[in-house]
Amino acid sequence: MSIDPNRLFIPALAPVYRSSHDLVETLLRLVAGGFLVIHGAGKIADPFGAVQMVEGLGFYPGVLWSPLLAITEFFGGILLAIGLLTRPAAFAATIVLLVTVYFHWVQLGQGFSGAEKSLLWAAMTFFFMIRGGNSQSVDARLKKSF
Repeated sequence: MSIDPNRLFIPALAPVYRSSHDLVETLLRLVAGGFLVIHGAGKIADPFGAVQMVEGLGFYPGVLWSPLLAITEFFGGILLAIGLLTRPAAFAATIVLLVTVYFHWVQLGQGFSGAEKSLLWAAMTFFFMIRGGNSQSVDARLKKSF
């Protein structure tokens, strides 16, 4: 990443920004993916446990959508965290998170305060959907990306 020290309020920080760019981006990917894994762990243990919830959102049949939700959160989180098939994993996670925004904002009537976390999380996954994995990802090691 190119950083012009002359454009910084504190030019002496340019080396810090240059050296930490990939590390911070990797940390963000690990957090986003890791939290998805944690969030999806309960669903993967009981993949049909969310049938009523997904049908309540209008996704029929719930026996199809509930396991897909579990797979997306748990395995998609693993893929995102390690940076393998980063863009497709982030795309799927972003869709799930936007549905949760709708659920909290509209269905539950919580507005922004209820959807705030999902919006932040969706912004992170959207970033990786567009950006892909960085140099510290499995995609980069394979020299392939979606």
